[in-house]
Formats: sequence, structure tokens, C-alpha cells
Amino acid sequence: MELVQFNSGGDLMVAMASGKVDIGYVGISPVLAAVEKEVPVKIISAAQSEGSGIILSKDSKISTVSDLRGKIIATPGEASIQYVLLNYYLNKNGLSIKQVNSSVMKTPSINDAIKSNTIDACVTFQPYVSSSQANGNKVLINSHEILPNHPCCVVVASQDFIDKKPDTVKDIVAIHENATEFINNNVKNNTSAVVDLLPNDIVSNKDVEAKSLESFPFVYGLNDTFKSDIDNFMKIEVDLGLLKHPISHDQLFWDGK
Repeated sequence: MELVQFNSGGDLMVAMASGKVDIGYVGISPVLAAVEKEVPVKIISAAQSEGSGIILSKDSKISTVSDLRGKIIATPGEASIQYVLLNYYLNKNGLSIKQVNSSVMKTPSINDAIKSNTIDACVTFQPYVSSSQANGNKVLINSHEILPNHPCCVVVASQDFIDKKPDTVKDIVAIHENATEFINNNVKNNTSAVVDLLPNDIVSNKDVEAKSLESFPFVYGLNDTFKSDIDNFMKIEVDLGLLKHPISHDQLFWDGK
């Protein structure tokens, strides 16, 4: 097994569409966009809910959602959860994406831009929400407040891999479940035990990393509640014009067989 890291969920879905990747951890929005385009992948497990936030640059005078009008706001891309959350938050407050200067950047570029105050705000995910706070940036609002219980990351597999190696898919789901239980148990009692397992080159501050892990739920499985949360998220994407229509459960979810 080879592990590969991608800069965005969109890049991962392109790799899965071309058959270069069999299994992936990825945000729900790139998955929905890919399945709508008939990329043969299925969600095999939930992985995470919530965990994003709108970060303000240190020099920003923004204090309310109305102050976002005309400001430069970066997201990881139009197929990202963060872009959906920004659209939804603006619309819920009487604004539209056309009334801000929305900029698409890779996550590393977003982090550099918010540090250097070259953008007014960004919508990003953990641990960058916590690390930005530690660096003196303000959080306008967390995604839990924007859309409680919204789905974030899922585990997906290509249909080809599911068809050819169904037992391996079941094994991977079981490993994911065990890992999630370990994380959740230790986040409650000994977060450092989880942080210490992460590669040193991605953990700049262990205390910040621990805080980020405590700020959102890790989940697993495909229960009715999680599927309903995805249905609600799909409806939002359809209402915003980001999806043409809702996707059926048969198209979207692995049947567990």
C-alpha cells in the first residue's frame, strides 16, 4: 500500500477518476461534485464533522458578517466545503458570493496570505483555524455556528476497488473505526497520545494541534444520521447552484457488502 498526499480534495478526486488512487480521505463537497460528473466512487465511511472557520487577518477591521462585503476572502476552491460554507453564511445573512472578492488558493498559500495580511479573510479547516488563532488572528465564526453537524470529511473508495476487493474494503473500514475510537477516547483523556502519533513535519505546535483535535468530532460508519446530514448539505449545494440536483443514496454510498 502506498500513501499519497494531495493539496486539495479536487486533486484527489481527479486521481481517483483516473484510477491512480483506490481509497481516499476527502471532503464531502469534492465527492459530491465528482459523483455528479459520474466519477465511479462511493463513500464507505464518515470520517469527520464540522472543523472549519472564517479567519480574519490581523489588520482586518471586520467584526460582523456585513463587513465581509467587498473584502478579499480566500477558500481552497469552488468544490470545497469551505466555499459552500462561505456561500451559505453569506446567503443566510442577506449577502451573496458576488458581493465579496472570493479568491481560490491552495491551502499553503492561504496560510501564507493570512499571515502576511495580503487577504482580508479566509475560510479554512483545522488545524489551521487553531494555529491562526495562536498567531493572533481572529475567528469571525466557526463552522459549527454556521451549520451545526455539517459533514466534513469522508472515506471514499473507487467502484473498481470495491468490486475487486470487497473484503479489503471491509478491513479498511474496520481499521478506520478502530483508529477513530482510539482518537476519540484519547482526545477526551490524553490528547497528547494522538498528537504524538502525527509526523513532526506537520505539527508546528503540539498544544495548538491538541486544541484543534478537541474542536470537532471524529466519526465513522454510515448511519442514518450522517446520511441525513449529507442530504441536508446536498440540498444547500443545490439551492446555491453548486450542484444540479441531489444525488441518490445508491449512487453515493457503499452498501457494505
